Amino acid sequence: MAINKVVSGADEAVKDIPDNAVLMLGGFGLCGIPENCITALIKKGVTGLTCISNNAGVDEFGIGLMLKTRQVKKMISSYVGENAEFERQLLSGELEVELIPQGTLAERVRAGGAGIPLFATPTGFGTEVAEGKDTIEVEGKMYVMEKWLKADFAIVKAWKGDTMGNLIYRGTARNFNPMMATAGKITIAEVEELVEPGELDPNQIHTPGIFVQRIFQGNNYEKRIEQRTVRK
Repeated sequence: MAINKVVSGADEAVKDIPDNAVLMLGGFGLCGIPENCITALIKKGVTGLTCISNNAGVDEFGIGLMLKTRQVKKMISSYVGENAEFERQLLSGELEVELIPQGTLAERVRAGGAGIPLFATPTGFGTEVAEGKDTIEVEGKMYVMEKWLKADFAIVKAWKGDTMGNLIYRGTARNFNPMMATAGKITIAEVEELVEPGELDPNQIHTPGIFVQRIFQGNNYEKRIEQRTVRK
């Protein structure tokens, strides 16, 4: 018997996310962002959030919208260069920020999903990234010990999904969404197209449904361009 994990929409999907929750939000740049759930979180008015995401969106899109409404207490990210409000809150001390090298961020999330509490990486050794962390020498090379990242809720966006929670991502959206889907106590997936079990090719599935607790078909997705460049 197929397990149906479909909820009515974004509002129902995020209804039990409390203040001070730790959230993972998928996406890379402006691609693969769970736009509907972000809108629902703003509507819900939840505050004190710790958001783990590759980037902080831009001023009027993505997590940038939640920064504008002062719902985010801390950002754990690797790239934040497109958001003026983020910069203002950081410099004024209103926002806690942990900047992590992009590959290390990806691996810390993957480790959280895989149940690996610590791993060694050479990235950041001898820099501020390594301050306060254990180091280890392996075959003459120094490594920094990094800790897994996990979340109360992982919120991801996929191209297609079925009612059992199996997901397929497309293009750049596959960067952070799949690993985040494994690292949340509860994983919420919004998809562009929701289909019945058996309609997805099993060989193409990126996130097995066992990792997903809630799924819904989103709407009104924007195909934004982060840096528009045109000929003069």
